Amino acid sequence: MKQSEIKFTVTLDEKNMPAKIDWSASDAHKESTSKAVMIALWDENEKTTLRIDLWTRDMMVDEMKQFYHQNLVSMADTLERATGEKDAANAMRNFAREFGERMKVLKKN
Repeated sequence: MKQSEIKFTVTLDEKNMPAKIDWSASDAHKESTSKAVMIALWDENEKTTLRIDLWTRDMMVDEMKQFYHQNLVSMADTLERATGEKDAANAMRNFAREFGERMKVLKKN
């Protein structure tokens, strides 16, 4: 069985706040630095989602709004691919569009 590794290294400042987030993926042979990361894990035993949300002090508010908007769109796409629930995915996309307009990430139609 093949294995792949995704590694995050978080450098903390003197107040234990993320100052730098580095990541690498063994399959992609890629290393990069990021200002924010959201990780959601499904706990099979507890039937609940575990989350890790980190961002650095360098992440600007406008970037965070765009980051959230893009995550919402991605979640809708993943929902449709994983479940075939096209109507629910479109409802999420509509919410993402409204959210993007409200956060001024998208222009209003």
